[in-house]
Amino acid sequence: MLFNSLDFAIFLPVVFLLYWFVFQKKIKAQNALVALASYVFYGWWDWRFLSLIIFSSVIDYFIGLQLENIKKDRYRRLLLWTSIFVNLGLLGFFKYFNFFIDNFLDAFSFFGYQIPNTSLNIILPVGISFYTFQTLSYTIDVYRKQLKPTKDFVAFTAFVSFFPQLVAGPIERASNLLPQFYKKRKFDYSIAVDGMRQILWGLFKKIVIADNCAKYANEIFNNSGNYSGTTLLLGALFFTFQIYGDFSGYSDIAIGTSRLFGFKLMKNFAFPYFSRDIAEFWRRWHISLSSWFRDYLYIPLGGSRGGAWMKVRNTFIIFIVSGFWHGANWTFIVWGALNAIYFLPLLLRNKNRVHTGEVAANRILPSLIELKGIIITFSLTVLAWVFFRAENISHALSYLSSLFIGLGDYINYYKSYRYIYNVGSPFIITFLIFLILEWYGRAQNYAIEEFGLNYKPVFRYGLYSVIIISIFWFIEEEQQFIYFQF
Repeated sequence: MLFNSLDFAIFLPVVFLLYWFVFQKKIKAQNALVALASYVFYGWWDWRFLSLIIFSSVIDYFIGLQLENIKKDRYRRLLLWTSIFVNLGLLGFFKYFNFFIDNFLDAFSFFGYQIPNTSLNIILPVGISFYTFQTLSYTIDVYRKQLKPTKDFVAFTAFVSFFPQLVAGPIERASNLLPQFYKKRKFDYSIAVDGMRQILWGLFKKIVIADNCAKYANEIFNNSGNYSGTTLLLGALFFTFQIYGDFSGYSDIAIGTSRLFGFKLMKNFAFPYFSRDIAEFWRRWHISLSSWFRDYLYIPLGGSRGGAWMKVRNTFIIFIVSGFWHGANWTFIVWGALNAIYFLPLLLRNKNRVHTGEVAANRILPSLIELKGIIITFSLTVLAWVFFRAENISHALSYLSSLFIGLGDYINYYKSYRYIYNVGSPFIITFLIFLILEWYGRAQNYAIEEFGLNYKPVFRYGLYSVIIISIFWFIEEEQQFIYFQF
């Protein structure tokens, strides 16, 4: 079920009314409703894959209990590795089986040996990368004795399958989300209104910004051989804002929806395109995944505590694994490695935590030094996104080659101008307003949060009306979220 669908527009109010007006007196009943609603939400796509999420929930629930009861470290490690093996085994089979088989066969064919292709027609379950990491965080934290295992199976299944963030995050930690299922929730009108406001902004980013950028990005990337270098640059820029609007829009809708039910999810995006260096970018982009890899992979590997070699090794591991997490394609691995190369100079010079606060704090505009940092970081990010979007490595390299060669041909600039003209002024004006609002609200949890706190009703409702009109003006057909495929 898509957030930007009529199905969800009916589903959400029904669950909301049942949650607060029928089951409001009993926490267990509310949790059971959340779990059931989450299974309906997920099964709406393909009910057969409900068995996977239920199986993972059952396995990790009982492993968590046994980790509490068993005292010997050897047996506790065995239980932990059982959870890791089962969860990553399912993820690996559905997501990476054909990738490894195809590359294995290619390696043999390179040396002149032909082996029959044994690839399977495997359907990738939506959201498996997200809920796999979510349930793994539970068993790892219980193993580390940082979290007490739950004896409430209903609360645990509701935590694993929580529908607002089930298929594309944020990837919640059990230590944050699971305890919220134990406590009685009270409806708070102001929090619910703020949640609706964040949902509205998320829908705007998805439907108006991401889906419209997708049209032009897809056209240019799918026919890159027919376009000039400057138009290819436009294609990369369109995809840059497509993936941001799409993914951060999903997170806004997920967080806002959770607030309607009395739950607080972690912030997943913090205006990453205003970052002054690549380290700051990764503290602001997909925060739940970056922090997951930091806590459960980077730090256990030694982090940055060792010498230069260990820092280089661990940085490449975490970025390459992060890239591979996104999909079974060498383009994602190269994308991860490229970001590692961006990041390493900062880490080796101990400059990776220079920018931890708000850019241009208490100022309308950034300083020249900040502006320079933003432009350089954004440009490097755009370059890396080409690998993320390309069909394969060859496509990415030819795309970038044509882009850079074409930048020297000034005749191409006129062609790009014509392309922008064909995009249309309504979208360009709306896009510029979007950028202004994002910059203005960069210190907030989401761009228009402050409008609901400090501005008079005439300004607030005027803005909401413009956003709603824009959504209905630009909406065409339901577009799936990019991260559903991961």
